[in-house]
Amino acid sequence: MTDMKPTQPTARGEVIAPVIGPDPTLAYGFTPEPVRQPVKPLIFIDRPEPKRRGPLSRLRRHLRTLRHNRPFTIALFCLIAVLMLTPIVFTFLYSFFPKGEITTYLGLRNRYDATKWLDVLFAPSVVSLRQYYTILIEEPQYLKLFVNSAMYGAAILLGQTLVVPMTAYGLSRFTFKGRDTLFFLVLMLMLLPFQVTMAPSVMTLRALGLLNTAWAIILPGIFSPFYIFLLRQFMVGIPGEIIEAGQMDGAGTMRTFVHVVLPVCRPILGAAAALSFADCWNLVEQPLVYLQNVDLQPLSVMFNKINEEGQAVAFAGAALYLLPMLLIYIYFQDDILLGVQLSELK
Repeated sequence: MTDMKPTQPTARGEVIAPVIGPDPTLAYGFTPEPVRQPVKPLIFIDRPEPKRRGPLSRLRRHLRTLRHNRPFTIALFCLIAVLMLTPIVFTFLYSFFPKGEITTYLGLRNRYDATKWLDVLFAPSVVSLRQYYTILIEEPQYLKLFVNSAMYGAAILLGQTLVVPMTAYGLSRFTFKGRDTLFFLVLMLMLLPFQVTMAPSVMTLRALGLLNTAWAIILPGIFSPFYIFLLRQFMVGIPGEIIEAGQMDGAGTMRTFVHVVLPVCRPILGAAAALSFADCWNLVEQPLVYLQNVDLQPLSVMFNKINEEGQAVAFAGAALYLLPMLLIYIYFQDDILLGVQLSELK
């Protein structure tokens, strides 16, 4: 093969004629063969032996298997539902028994044969509303205690509606000196049990002249640290763009709070309202400590007296006591479930 020198670069704009054969712009007319690089040796990494599964891992694996087993899961939840609903069903059922029959049946307590099953009554001999008539008409003291419980629950819920959301909004959206310290105190009050704060609360209420009055139950319940913490944690997760959009539309602080923040917090507000009403409805320790006047006691405190002195109307009283909580839960059921789901997502 004759030696071919590489051609000189052409001037700009010059037309190059097609070349037939080897490209003269390349050295020797062909592309040199690439030089082979040394091949890196393969390195085999020793894979560690799998660890033996412990009892906790095996338990998790079995629970995961059971969770994907839909018929077993349905049966398990049905069993749990039956166990939880059975006392409620029997309470409402026995409230329609005649007073004499239910008194005789309750008289068998602590006098039955331990080797035999206790007889369970599934239907009354005669359906009677005598228990409800006795509680509502003949002995109005029970109805008065019921009204006291409803009054405490409504007053505490109304006060919390005015105080708790605004406090939570201030702790979650505003920056001021002492904010973290104030939130830390809220956490400390939430963690302390009632037995620890009982003596300071009694001293404070006595100094204010509120001891043995209805305000001794209402005022401490309004400033509940748990619901301030619950709403504050939810409001922290609200995107700032939503609030900024309201402010760009000309909304001030209060208008943003009322028309932007509260509608977004509706699920957690419903869940907090249901839980707060349950706490107010089941007050026992606070009335016993703060109230000496029997006429101011709620129905939850007087249940022991009803079970001892009024066995004939005990189930009717329990049914009336359970009814408001059932209605509240049914009304706020969607909000409770949605609030729990949103809390898990956050």
